[in-house]
Amino acid sequence: MTDAARPTTEITLLERQYVIACPPEEQGKLERAARYLDRAMEGIHAQGKVVDREKVAIMAALNITHELLEALDERRAGEQSLSELSARLERALGDATGR
Repeated sequence: MTDAARPTTEITLLERQYVIACPPEEQGKLERAARYLDRAMEGIHAQGKVVDREKVAIMAALNITHELLEALDERRAGEQSLSELSARLERALGDATGR
């Protein structure tokens, strides 16, 4: 497939348009991600401390990566708690049935 034939989606980040190659079935997810990134970039830009688009993008990427890693850590901790609870429950059931 040539570049001209690839499906694309237009997104906006910090009031600048970008055309991104994207399969039609992923378009909604790309647009959602772009809106999230745009809000993060707008928030950083609005503080006035960082004005260069590249630096704003890097700061937004770092902030979003931090959010992702925190969410993954919380998920792992939750899974570990569930695993421990399940093991305790199985032991208690085993004790109750005399196994």
